[in-house]
Amino acid sequence: QVQLAESGGGLVQAGGSLRLSCAASGSIIGINTMGWYRQAPGKQRELVATITRDGRTVYTDPVKGRFTISRDNAKNTVYLQMNSLEPEDTAVYYCAGRRAPILPWSYWGQGTQVTVSS
Repeated sequence: QVQLAESGGGLVQAGGSLRLSCAASGSIIGINTMGWYRQAPGKQRELVATITRDGRTVYTDPVKGRFTISRDNAKNTVYLQMNSLEPEDTAVYYCAGRRAPILPWSYWGQGTQVTVSS
């Protein structure tokens, strides 16, 4: 079972940038879709961005134009570049994966805290 570990979170001022990394303990080539979720205090977990094995990406509207998801299959790592951060982006960010679009998200990391101050 592949395990995921996020890193790169922290405290940043509004307008700043952070890059999150998600390192897998094994190969992610067999994981069709990798994604980033986030959960803010008192809110449901929401899907932020996804990327397929062949590089197709999808973003939730609030982050379009500001966040970029990428994956390096050779390094078994997924990234989330976050620019122009806003206080509303404050949340715990989770890396996730699923082997096929019809399957549930079965791979999860422990999360990394991102705090954006105004």
